[in-house]
Amino acid sequence: MTHNPHLQTLKISVKVLEKLASKHQVSRREVEQCFENRDGPLLMDTREEHRSDPPTLWFLSETNRGRLLKVVYIQRGEEIHLRTCYEPNPVEIAIYQRARDQRNPS
Repeated sequence: MTHNPHLQTLKISVKVLEKLASKHQVSRREVEQCFENRDGPLLMDTREEHRSDPPTLWFLSETNRGRLLKVVYIQRGEEIHLRTCYEPNPVEIAIYQRARDQRNPS
């Protein structure tokens, strides 16, 4: 396993961990795998109701078992504070694919 600096600074509150397990059936290890496997762009959530300081960032990535998840977090200095992680809806997948295509035009 390669050393991943994200995992050392990943902070997940008890409340968020409980929500991930009960509402989304997502484990901490799956979140970690998404950070390890991320190969697409980072996007900023600019919707007014989700604005934060520092800004909310998100990406789509697969777990080692191929489960596609949306990872939403805030970066504070070196620390990554997870806000949520869940299976993305078709609109979120389309937004991410569009951003990926713009980043890597064929």
